[in-house]
Amino acid sequence: MWPQIPSRDRFLGLRITPLTRRRLQNFRANRRGYWSFWIFAALFVLSLFAEFIANDKPVLVAYKGELLMPVFAAYPETRFGGDFETEADYRDPFVTELIEAEGWIVWPPIRYSFNTINYDLPVPAPAPPSAENWLGTDDQGRDVAARVIYGFRISVLFGLVLTAFSSVIGVMAGAVQGYFGGWLDLLFQRFMEIWGGMPVLFLLIILASVIEPGFWTLLTLMLLFSWMALVGVVRAEFLRARNFEYVQAARALGVDNATIMFKHLLPNAMVATVTFLPFILNGSITTLTSLDFLGFGLPPGSPSLGELLAQGKANLQAPWLGISGFVVIACTLTLLVFVGEAIRDAFDPRKTVG
Repeated sequence: MWPQIPSRDRFLGLRITPLTRRRLQNFRANRRGYWSFWIFAALFVLSLFAEFIANDKPVLVAYKGELLMPVFAAYPETRFGGDFETEADYRDPFVTELIEAEGWIVWPPIRYSFNTINYDLPVPAPAPPSAENWLGTDDQGRDVAARVIYGFRISVLFGLVLTAFSSVIGVMAGAVQGYFGGWLDLLFQRFMEIWGGMPVLFLLIILASVIEPGFWTLLTLMLLFSWMALVGVVRAEFLRARNFEYVQAARALGVDNATIMFKHLLPNAMVATVTFLPFILNGSITTLTSLDFLGFGLPPGSPSLGELLAQGKANLQAPWLGISGFVVIACTLTLLVFVGEAIRDAFDPRKTVG
């Protein structure tokens, strides 16, 4: 049996090098960023199960000894002894009585989905917060708490997907520029100066007004401009390291350019790249919120934090709309900024933990 290496630890079956251990210690040392990471992660994981938190369908139904989950499947009203073949409206007292006569119902904490309209409001919409609608309703009678939960989920997912795609493209573009240099680097830099000088938000508004908006449509449009965020960082690292001795030795041994770029140089460039990711995610969420606020974002009716802010602007007599949207967006962006600062400290070679 091979002897264990004393300078390495194991975590979840993976070896942790001393360098990685030092970075983790630096990350934990930044208490503000460390706890912000766990708070944001907990909120995001909870939002992934939004259907079990806010929904107009029961989580579990027991009827005549059979367990049903309306969250995952649509059951007709005739399944419970009703008259219609369409999907059962579980908020209808008649359907509820039919089910409870032969079983029981388990509801989520919030009995509204993001598009459920409360037709039993005691006052005209938008209605203020109450025991039925924790954060009130918007101007169409939809529950604000449910829309906040679903809107937070789609905003973070949109930001994560956009950050991932733009990071891959930006790292590849910067690596090619910095490694080969010369005319390729010169022409690419001139192209980026022209492309980066365009008014991005105005172009997104124009394109979104021409093309039917949607999740993947907006993602593609924003990807056209967001990929440039990491090009400069990666390019500078490749320009600095491409003439190092170990790179020249690899070339002398006949190693191809792709292997040198992505096996020897890219790990060094990723140190600076990773520190920018939370801030890129911040920018992606902010841009989506801005487009939704201006009415050029996700399709009408979609759960959106920007649309909630727009409703708050249009209904100043209902301050709970603007306050709810502002608090969620402000807390989300603040948590991400704190996480980004902690990651920056973790990868800073000058930072040491006593």
